[in-house]
This record gives sequence, C-alpha cells and structure tokens, in this order.
Amino acid sequence: MNVCLIGNSLTALCLAKNLTNKNIKVFNYIFNKKKKTITRTVGITKNNLDFFNKEILSLKKNMSWDIKKIDVYSEKYKDKKILNFEYSNKTLFSLLKNDKIFNHLENNLKKNYLYKKIHIKEDYLLNKVVKKNFDLIINCDFNNIISKNIFFRKIRKKYDSKAFTCIIRHKSISNKTASQIFTKIGPIAFLPLSNSKTSIVFSIDLNKKEFNKKKVLELIRFYNFKYQIKNFSEIEKFDLSFTLLRKYFYKNILAFGDVIHRVHPLAGQGFNINLRDIKVLSKIIQKKIDLGLPLDNTVFQEFENKTKHLNYVFSSTIDLVYEFFKFDNKVNNNISNRLFAMIDKNKNLNKFFLRYADQGLVL
Repeated sequence: MNVCLIGNSLTALCLAKNLTNKNIKVFNYIFNKKKKTITRTVGITKNNLDFFNKEILSLKKNMSWDIKKIDVYSEKYKDKKILNFEYSNKTLFSLLKNDKIFNHLENNLKKNYLYKKIHIKEDYLLNKVVKKNFDLIINCDFNNIISKNIFFRKIRKKYDSKAFTCIIRHKSISNKTASQIFTKIGPIAFLPLSNSKTSIVFSIDLNKKEFNKKKVLELIRFYNFKYQIKNFSEIEKFDLSFTLLRKYFYKNILAFGDVIHRVHPLAGQGFNINLRDIKVLSKIIQKKIDLGLPLDNTVFQEFENKTKHLNYVFSSTIDLVYEFFKFDNKVNNNISNRLFAMIDKNKNLNKFFLRYADQGLVL
C-alpha cells in the first residue's frame, strides 16, 4: 500500500508516522518549506497525548510539561479570576515546544524505510504527483496549488488580529497553572514550559492599528502579574483566521489538518482537533487492513461522515467563545460575571468543559 502525503507541517509528520506504523509506504511531497519557529508551542490534552505516545511516537519525558490547573481572568472585572479549571490535581494538558516535536518525528522518520521525503521545486509539479499510482493522496498543505484549485470552497472568517508568541525566562516558581486573561485588546495566555520558562500567546485585535515588538513587550509586562521576568525570546507573529472546508475530499485526494479547519488559538485546540482527526482516520484505515479491503476513496467518505459535523460544532464553539469575550469587553454590564460564577461553582458543568476540551465532541 502506497500513500502520497503532501505537506511539511507537524500534523503531516504525525500522520506519516501513524501510517508507517501500519506498514504503509508514505511518499511525503514537500513544496512549501517549513518556516522555523522558536517560540511556537502546542498544548496537547491528556487523551490526545496518550494517543500520540501509543499510536504515533513515544515522546521523551523531558519534552513535555504537565499543566494541572487553568485560571481565567478578565480585564473588564479588574483582572478578577472569573473561571478556574482543575480536576483532582490530574494533568489537564501538557505543553510542548513545536520545534522539538517536529524534530523528534523527523529524526525518527529519516530512519524509516517506509518513509520517503521528496522535495518539489515548483508548485505546479504537484499536479503531476497526484496522477501517479497511489492508493490514497492526503493534502496537509493549505497554501499549495491543490488547495487553491480543489479545496477552495470554505466558510471563511478573517479576524482583524495577529497572534504574537514568545517565551519568557523568569525566576523559578512552582509553575503548573496556565493563565488566560481576556483583555480589552484580545486574549493573552501564559503557558508554563518549566518552573523557569513560560510560553506566551497574545492575540491582539488590531482595529487598524499596528503593534510593533516593543509595544507588545510593554503590554506583556503590563498584564503579567505572576512572573519576575529575566528576559524575552524573539517575538514571532502570524495572522489569525477561522476556516472550515465544505467538502473534505475530491476523488482520491483528501484534505487534512489545517486545510479543513483553522481556529483561533485562544483555547489551544487547533493541533488537538488535528490529532483527533488522525485518530479517526487511523481507525478507518486499520479496519480496512484487518478486513483485507483496498484503501480507496471510501476511506475518505467515511472519514468525512464521522468528523465533519463534529469539527463544525467544535470549531464554531471556539469562534463563539472568542466573539463572546470580544463583545463582553465592550459592554458595560455585569451579566457575564454572574454567568461565570455559575459555571465556576457548578462542578458537573466544570467537568463537562474539561472533558469537552480533552476529548472533543462525541455524539
């Protein structure tokens, strides 16, 4: 069995490793070079991390940092804590550096005889690649000619905002609690990487204003109430958008990962949605193999049937949360404060949100 995988993202490498674990040959075609990032991090929920270690590749112990608690604050209520999520001192999610996971996967796949990476010099050559005799073709690159020509029918929403990311070094403290502050200009998350390092993701609503790196550093210092900062890493930035693909596959080509859904980073769920999709696709393919059935586009039809509605609801919920807090910060009333108090005090509701974030939507 031969699979053509297009793209050089973290999701593409995770899928490649999962497929080679099933003794499937993977030909990974790459056109767009991966931009090296030193500040991007991913939070992986406990359920997804268990799947990653078991079905993709076991991670080294020093690669992740466990988060036991999440505190949510609002600038509107004078930085009052409005929500708190924790579950009997259990790990809620683990934080990992994006580049470390990528390198771990890439180094492992280099030694795998079932995996072959092929660089494409010109984008249009991908049109010839997809005509080759592959059982399945999976496109994980949202910015190539295939995505533009085939997978262009989407629900689109461009946020007038940018995410600024960096890592701070600070005085060592017990650092197992992640903090999210909904500010007047957008949400800022403080995500612990160790007792002396913390990742920051600041999604700033631009409103036709420009924020240079110096200004962003000033804002981070202003909203920081917890850390004695020693220094900052380089600041990186990227545009934010919300997209949902209307049709997941065409003939024997499947769109995957960020090609089918991109969400706001405030909930840290983008990569988690991709991992849940890998889990579903993996089960469908394994079932076909166990039954001795060929891998064809019925795999893609079943994948779309199982995930499309769930991805739509889950992704739209994240967008709704973002819009709610954006609107709430502009309205001068205390109605939302009573709502947060109700959620915070209701243990069953609190557990529901934790399970929803960990496992996604299951119907």
